[in-house]
Order: sequence, then C-alpha cells, then structure tokens
Amino acid sequence: MDSLSQIVLGASVAGLIAGKRCTPKVLVAGAVLGTLPDLDVFIEYDDPIMNMIKHRGFSHSVFVLLPLSFFLSVLSKRAFASTWPFWQLFLLISMALVTHPILDTFTSYGTQFFWPIKMQPLAISSIFIIDPLYTLPLLVFLIAALIWRNKAARLCGMGLGLSSLYLLWSLFSLEQIKDRLEDNMPKRSSKEHHIYIAPTPFNTFLWRIVLLNEHEYLEGLASLLDDDPRIDWTSLERGKWPLLTQSKIIEDFDYFTGGFLRFTQEKDELIATDLRLGMAIYHPFRFVVAKKDAKEEWVLVLPERRKENAILPKHLPAFWLRLLGTQSIDARLNHPAPLMTGR
Repeated sequence: MDSLSQIVLGASVAGLIAGKRCTPKVLVAGAVLGTLPDLDVFIEYDDPIMNMIKHRGFSHSVFVLLPLSFFLSVLSKRAFASTWPFWQLFLLISMALVTHPILDTFTSYGTQFFWPIKMQPLAISSIFIIDPLYTLPLLVFLIAALIWRNKAARLCGMGLGLSSLYLLWSLFSLEQIKDRLEDNMPKRSSKEHHIYIAPTPFNTFLWRIVLLNEHEYLEGLASLLDDDPRIDWTSLERGKWPLLTQSKIIEDFDYFTGGFLRFTQEKDELIATDLRLGMAIYHPFRFVVAKKDAKEEWVLVLPERRKENAILPKHLPAFWLRLLGTQSIDARLNHPAPLMTGR
C-alpha cells in the first residue's frame, strides 16, 4: 500500500495496543514503525527489474520482522520505556511492523512474507495500492485520537475496525467477480487460461480480468454496478521471447509475475511488461530488455525502465462511466464494441 496508509495503520495499531499508555509519542513511534519496511526502496540492485523483484522482500519477511521486534523491544525497555511490560512493548512493535506486509498481501504487487523461502509473492489482489476508502477511516480517527487523547486507544480501534471491514468488503467483492467469471469464460478456446483478477485504481467496484494463454491474452472489465452479467473480452497479442537463449533476468521476472508477461517490439527495442499491474494502455512496469544491433539481431541489454504513458483526458470519464456500469466501454477504455463476448 501507499506510504500514508502504512503510516496511519502503524500509528493506529500502536495506539490500540498501548491502551491507557497511548500518547502522541506512541502514535508517532507507531507511524515510524509502520513505514519502516518500505525503506528497502532506497536499496539499489543491479537493474530496475531486480529493484522491482527485490522490493517487499527481506524487509517484509516475518522471519526478519519478528526478531527485529524483539531487539527493538529490549532496546526500548532499557532506554525509555522501563515502566512498560515487556509483552506489551513487543506486541506493539511487532504488530506495527508485521501489519505492514500483511496489508501489502491484499494488493496486486504482493509481498514476500516468508522470505528467504523462495515462492511467488503473496498477493490476494483485492485492493488497489492506493484506496482512499481504506485510508480515510484510519486517518480521520487518528486525528481524532490526537484531539481527544483520553479516548485515543478507543478511537484508534474504531479506525482499525472500519478499515478492516473495508478489507473484508474487498474480499467479498473479489468473490463476486470470480463467480461472475465462471459463467463468462470465452468459448472459442478449449485451452485452460491462467486467470488474474485485480481491482482498478482507487476502488473495489470495477475489476480488471486477464486471461492468459500461450499466444494471446484476453482482457475484460467487470463492475459490481453492471446491469448485464456478461463480460466482454478484448483479445491482445502476448508476444514471445525472440532470442534463442533465455535470460536469467527474464526468468526471474517471469517467475515473479506468475507468467503474466508481455513482449512487444517498439522500433528496435524489445519491451517486457508486467501485465498484472495497471490497466488499458497504462502499465507502470515496462522494461527495455533487448535491442537490435547492426545485423538486425536481438542483443540483451541492461534493463531500462520505460516512463509511464501520460493519462489521456478521454480515459478519465470513460473509466468513471465504466465503473458506474456503462458496459459499452471496453478494457482499453474505448467505446467500440469488443471483439468477443463470454456468451
């Protein structure tokens, strides 16, 4: 999630656990702890793809955060919290830290919660990385806790309760889309598709669905406000790796994304795109991974991250209308009729 969400989450968790000991200093400490795992963004690895893969790695692992919590608890007990019970200190610090990666698991990017065990990032994909409806209750009640300090812990708990209910709502919403998808799988292909479902930016009403097979991928949008349960699909080329030899970086990237990679040629450059994140023509993680030489042959290069496409003004109202249930707008946020339907 975004930094503000993690800050207010950490502060609220600390305030609730502190109980009668809750003070503005405790809330500040919780806010710092809540954002601490994301300091790994300042670590530079060999290339931009590795920076992406390694983010939310060791610093988000329960096997790192719990020992760190114990160390910080001992340090705090000796330095400035001698009157606090050790169990309360440890619970406060560990929960302020661990709730950070737990929240991240609800996003599409996911988190390597069990690092160093090698496995794909845990990603429930029920909430976008920035969602005001999750963050605002925490922020409002945290501000209230700073004003009415004698009720600070209770107010922090109320904010956490509302934000947690929203997470539960996101899971319910995701299940609704999954149920709808079962009746709308394309019939023109008998091959099994790999399925990816994620909320579109800033909401849990409009969902993006990607169906992946060997040569293409189908993309569709489904809103909880749609009148018709059908899902319209847009067929797009997936591309393929053109080199005879595989790249270790691409292998790692493919594993990290669960296979949801697209390869496209733009002039003399080969672009690898993470299809899980973004929507329409907006994908934040696009990397130049190869270029053509003088002999028109592909040559591996050190990955370079491409700039994101500027948002076209026409797509903003189209996005809003699609969220509200205008099903004539396709997955590319265009009005033309889609190429195929699920029925």
